[in-house]
Amino acid sequence: MLASIFYPWIADRHVMSSGATTKLVRGISLRALIQRVTEASVTVNGERIGEIGLGLMVLLAVQRGDDQAVADRLLDKLLTYRVFSDADDKMNLNVQQVEGGVLLVSQFTLAADTQKGARPSFSSAAAPADAKALYDYFVAQAKARYAEVTTGEFAADMKVALINDGPVTFLLEVKA
Repeated sequence: MLASIFYPWIADRHVMSSGATTKLVRGISLRALIQRVTEASVTVNGERIGEIGLGLMVLLAVQRGDDQAVADRLLDKLLTYRVFSDADDKMNLNVQQVEGGVLLVSQFTLAADTQKGARPSFSSAAAPADAKALYDYFVAQAKARYAEVTTGEFAADMKVALINDGPVTFLLEVKA
């Protein structure tokens, strides 16, 4: 701690078990790429495991340092984000108001740092066990708060199909 007073850049480093350090991403945390869809589905090993009609296709990325409080804030934002059109064709309705479905799919690649080079860095992504625990928590909370929730399979090779309505796509982020 004292070192970070004299060498402030040390506070922005995370020491990995190998002894190497990685730069922490400050201020950005749990991410959800949401797409307004007329239909979406996810298939694993040839079996369709989740599908919705009208609603939100959600790709969720868990990053290092994310916790349940961050997940709760993102879920609040997701369920109340107004991306559906009202009678005046304005985006004033949320997924609950249109009684749409929510398809949640884990996608660690959204945690990629693409600022340098031609290959993404995933150093800000949460460790798989941590990401699964928080993803499972997010799914459980979503299902407890809204009945029309279905999911993909964490860490599986998934085939996602969707018809983006609009297209309307937003990247939702909450700060840690």
